[in-house]
Amino acid sequence: MAILIHEDKCKGCQKCIKVCPFNAITMQNKLVKTDEGEKTKNIAVIGAACTSCGACVDECPFGAIEKLEEGATGVDISLYHDVWVFAEQRDGALMSVSIELMGEGRKLADQIGCKLCAILCADNADNLVDELFEYGADKVYYANAPELKSYNTDAYTKAIYKAIITYKPEVVLLGATHIGRDLGPCLAVHCGTGLTADCTKLDIDPEDKKLMQTRPAFGGNLMATILCPRHRPQMSTVRPGVMEKPQRVPGRKGELVKLDATFADGDIREKVLEVVKGLTEQVSLTDAKIIVSGGAGLGRPEGFELIKQFADKLGGVVGSSRAAVDAGWIDHSHQVGQTGTTVKPQIYFACGISGAIQHLAGMQNSDYIVAINKNEDAPIFEVADYGIVGDLYKVIPAIMEALDAMAK
Repeated sequence: MAILIHEDKCKGCQKCIKVCPFNAITMQNKLVKTDEGEKTKNIAVIGAACTSCGACVDECPFGAIEKLEEGATGVDISLYHDVWVFAEQRDGALMSVSIELMGEGRKLADQIGCKLCAILCADNADNLVDELFEYGADKVYYANAPELKSYNTDAYTKAIYKAIITYKPEVVLLGATHIGRDLGPCLAVHCGTGLTADCTKLDIDPEDKKLMQTRPAFGGNLMATILCPRHRPQMSTVRPGVMEKPQRVPGRKGELVKLDATFADGDIREKVLEVVKGLTEQVSLTDAKIIVSGGAGLGRPEGFELIKQFADKLGGVVGSSRAAVDAGWIDHSHQVGQTGTTVKPQIYFACGISGAIQHLAGMQNSDYIVAINKNEDAPIFEVADYGIVGDLYKVIPAIMEALDAMAK
């Protein structure tokens, strides 16, 4: 059983809230389609604590609450079509994960038999529209306003939610970045649908064309595949670095749909007064071709000085395991793994890293993995393409000496 709120009929009287024995109903300010057009009003929202007891159904004087039978759906699924990718931009540049999602979105759209679309929120970023077409978008929905220059939860949520209820996408994909992890749940709540977070694989069920969303569960010990059969859109956030980027086709064009991006007083509850970038060293693990990571096997924080020397020698960047971050040896921005960054470099060096499954989940798709560890039974050797058993403080200097000799 399930409880459905008919938003067009709800008057916000709050009688359902008073009668609910489980405190499962709240009031939210939402943009709703009515006979008079679109307008913002308070409507009832059913929360996770609902047991479908039906008390609210009997109490509602407007017939706005319905109890659905098993297998019924709260939306007409046939009205929803196309795959949407949230084109995340910062400082006027597309984030790498958005480009990756364009490639994955194309595969899904082809399997479903629909269009691949991107939705872009920005301020005078017409060049990004052209870029999205070149990365495979058949259609770009473009919300252009000064309020959308930098990410703002209220502004982005209103602009995208309004587009969703108007154009009804079947699938919405977002990157599992700080922005995507904030925006995705907000949109899902407003749309009354589910959200699968931190996906590492997406596929389409060949029988009914539903989105199969796979993510790590139970600390990464198994992979769970999640479906959203009764609600639309089907929404996922996807980890950066796990999908292949598509080939860019210069000059490719598509259809541009300009969205209404106007905001009334009170729509945006916070303002960005100043952007202060962190003083810690900036690291881009997702784009790195070579990563040299250090773990607890370094034994001391000074070990990362050797790791950095090795990374610089190879033209790579420094990564780390969670153990090293938790010990305070290096900043969290360097962490690779399930609770850090998922990476897919050409070469990944694991130095003094035992190979806990949470770390493997974030780097096991690297083209080549080289493990250096004095414990020959370390789990990292099971996934490594090349393994070196020995003291990393002797092995790494020897490799660097060999590289210098080759360069002469």
